[in-house]
Amino acid sequence: MPRPIRLNRRGLLKLGVGASVALSTAGLVATITGSTPDQPHAGMKVLRSVDLPVLALLFPAFIGPHPKLDDVAIQAAIRQLDFTLAHSSAQTQKEALQLLGLLSFAPTRGPLTGIWGAIEQASPAEIDTFLQRWRDSRLDLLRQGYKALGQLLLMSWYALPQSWEAAGYPGPPVI
Repeated sequence: MPRPIRLNRRGLLKLGVGASVALSTAGLVATITGSTPDQPHAGMKVLRSVDLPVLALLFPAFIGPHPKLDDVAIQAAIRQLDFTLAHSSAQTQKEALQLLGLLSFAPTRGPLTGIWGAIEQASPAEIDTFLQRWRDSRLDLLRQGYKALGQLLLMSWYALPQSWEAAGYPGPPVI
């Protein structure tokens, strides 16, 4: 039976600082090497082409079984997320793109998520496992990443009329 890992306060602080430095360095390397392009995808205002496959896999994981969630609805939710980000502060855009960049860049995605191959090849079970790891992580940085992804994706999904019916929401009042 494996022994539980016990960290004292100092050890936990060192681990947190180390993880923050590693993530920051990886993000910087991805940006400098051009692994995450700065230009938005054609037809988008903020989201880049490398973000789209990641988002297409994350939406079903966060939304769960929904009668209206299909490929067309996922693309609509991605467009809604782009619209929302385009109308957000520059800092919010930057942080969202950094988070998505970490997930789309293979050298950072592997250690952070456990998905070592191409993200497009990841199974729903692998996506669920990585999200559960982040949600339950001891590292505040990963828990914050999980919360940020959840807020962005759920906000974008529930802004779409096709999501309302199953939730019992009749839509905004007619004025």
